[in-house]
Amino acid sequence: MAKEYVPLQAYPLKPGVTFVRPTQSLPERVTLNDAALDIMTDLRHVSVLNVRAKSSVDKANAKMIRYRVRMLLVLDDADAVVGLITATDILGDKPIRFLQHMGGTHADIMVRDIMTLQRELEVLKLHDVEKAKVGHIVATLKKAGRQHGIVVDDRSDGTQAVCGLFSTTQIVRQLGT
Repeated sequence: MAKEYVPLQAYPLKPGVTFVRPTQSLPERVTLNDAALDIMTDLRHVSVLNVRAKSSVDKANAKMIRYRVRMLLVLDDADAVVGLITATDILGDKPIRFLQHMGGTHADIMVRDIMTLQRELEVLKLHDVEKAKVGHIVATLKKAGRQHGIVVDDRSDGTQAVCGLFSTTQIVRQLGT
């Protein structure tokens, strides 16, 4: 016996509509002995903030300000991670050095011109992070002299996928220091 289904009512989409973004709820406070996952931005649960390599640094900076972050993953046209760019890259001396070497104006500087390239990045593996404590992550970032850490998941086909991020700003906030 076939069941009849009544169509749902359709409504017009209102102007100015936005969309729901996934959120991750991290603990407000942690200790150095808590699980490292308690401080990781888990990209399996929240959307990664990114910028295209051919975008202007002004666009990247505006995105960081809008979303209150200090780092963006840099993607190519095929959505492959080709590097990262930080607020320090944009607001520091990299743009000045680029202009001194290449000429032009600030508006001419693209993300690809001052980003940290993929081949220069070191990452943490998810299977190690899953066993680690907050203190391990703090020590790792401190040793590397980095403000951000990237976590990858090794896939069965031998490729990697970025699945998490650490930020010293977030860690300090959660540690209450």
